[in-house]
Amino acid sequence: MSELTKILLVDDHQLIIEGILSCLKNIDGLEIETANSCDEAFSKIKSNLQINPFQLVFTDLSFDNQSQNNNLDSGEALIKAIQDEEIPIKVGVITGHSETNRVFNVIHNLNPSAYILKGNCSTDELNFAIQKMLKDEVYYTHEIHQKLLKRALVEIQMDDVAIQILKELPRHAKISNLEGLIKKNDGSLLKVRSIESKLSKLRTDLQANNNTDLVLKAKELGIVD
Repeated sequence: MSELTKILLVDDHQLIIEGILSCLKNIDGLEIETANSCDEAFSKIKSNLQINPFQLVFTDLSFDNQSQNNNLDSGEALIKAIQDEEIPIKVGVITGHSETNRVFNVIHNLNPSAYILKGNCSTDELNFAIQKMLKDEVYYTHEIHQKLLKRALVEIQMDDVAIQILKELPRHAKISNLEGLIKKNDGSLLKVRSIESKLSKLRTDLQANNNTDLVLKAKELGIVD
C-alpha cells in the first residue's frame, strides 16, 4: 500500500479544482485525484477500495452539472452514500456555502471531518485540516466555527414561546393578531404586552432592526423554517 495520503477532490468547476490543487501541491506526501460529479466520485471511491483506497475525500455541496441520470445530486448525498455503505474514508467539505442553516444541517446530520470555505482556502489551512482528519479529529474553518457557536448560543436562549412567536409572526400584519395564538407552558395564552416584550428581547438577542429582520435572522440561523 502506498505511503502517500490518497485524496479525492470533488467539484464541478474545473477552475475551483485547479485552485485547490495549487494549494495541495505544496503539501508533501499527497496523492490526489479529482472528480467532477458525485456519481463519478462515488464510483472512484468504491473501485479503489481493495487496492490503494482513498483516505480522504473533499467535496463541494452544490453541483450544477447534474442530469436526470445522476444518482447523487449533491455533496450531502455523496457523504450519506459513503456513510450508508460504511466506507472507511474521512470526508471533508470545501464549499462556498456559509449559510448558517445549511452549515448546521450538514454538520448536525452528516458530521463531516472538516468544513472549509473556498474563499478562505489556503495551503496552510488545507494542511492543518488534513493532519487533523488523519488523527480522527475535526476541523472547521474559523467562520464556520463562529456561526455554529452563535447558533448554539441563540438556541439556548430560545424557548417554546419564542419559537411560536417567530413562526406566527410572518402570517399576521399586526402584533395584536397574535393574541390568543401563543401559549405558555401551562397552556394559558399570552397577552399582547407579553408578546411585545418577548419580541423586544428577541430583537436584542438576534441584533435585529425590526420584526421582519428578526424573522429573516431566525431563518438564517435555522431556528425556524
